[in-house]
Amino acid sequence: MLVLRCAACRKKLLRYDKIGPGELLRCHKARIDKFYNTYEHQGRLYCSCGRDIGIDKGSFFKMIGKSFTYKGTKRNR
Repeated sequence: MLVLRCAACRKKLLRYDKIGPGELLRCHKARIDKFYNTYEHQGRLYCSCGRDIGIDKGSFFKMIGKSFTYKGTKRNR
């Protein structure tokens, strides 16, 4: 499980089950375990401080690379 945090204010954003190595480019909605300080508005995902975190693409969020940090372990297949 990875815990994503806002790069600007360091608040927790969400808990995500990452499968496989590599960067976090997409967050599949089915693998998001818990939302913390996020809200969705007009097809975008925002932190509670107002920073743009991702773009809604249907079954996943396309993440904006420099807007978040993460800690935790990735699950290998």
